[in-house]
Amino acid sequence: MGSSKLFADIGKHLENDRKPSIFLNDVFHKPEFNDYPFSILKKLEETKQSPKHHPEGNVWIHTLLVVDEAALQKEKSSDPNAFMWAALLHDIGKTVSTTIRNGRITAYDHDKTGAVLAEKILTECTTDKGFIRAVCALVRYHMHVFYVTKNLPYADIAQMKQQCDVHDIALLGYCDRCGRTNVKRNDEGNTIKIFLKKIGLQP
Repeated sequence: MGSSKLFADIGKHLENDRKPSIFLNDVFHKPEFNDYPFSILKKLEETKQSPKHHPEGNVWIHTLLVVDEAALQKEKSSDPNAFMWAALLHDIGKTVSTTIRNGRITAYDHDKTGAVLAEKILTECTTDKGFIRAVCALVRYHMHVFYVTKNLPYADIAQMKQQCDVHDIALLGYCDRCGRTNVKRNDEGNTIKIFLKKIGLQP
């Protein structure tokens, strides 16, 4: 199966399935997923996360939870197709950014690295540059919910507003935060409200 065919099949399930994770987990273990560029996604299974922040396990498990959450929320986004692909690729940067620092698992700058990897993956599969830009922008800024609400210096609100729909960032951020076990949804919803207020928007 070529990359374009697999890309189309994944896109169909991202668009239509209530739980895209079922198809994704099935195709993940088939030989075609070992071929470039999907081999990059394959590395998510071997990429560990901090048990404190991600008790669900590795990045692939987290990604499947996020994608299923995004499937419930996608109609609220301005571009459901780009939104769902961003949910699938949002943590792809962790495959190269994850390391151990002082005994802790960290993945600094995985948002920036992820945008680069997402572009590489999508460019192999489609010529739709507008779609690629939209997905990569969401991947690039998905951590801004955390940066802004925690008053961290890594946020670039002006660039975020210029490059993507910030309500989509908020929505992806909510799905990302809910893609964990034992999550408190009310608390995460309040975090999103704080994010929107801090960047000058109403929830």
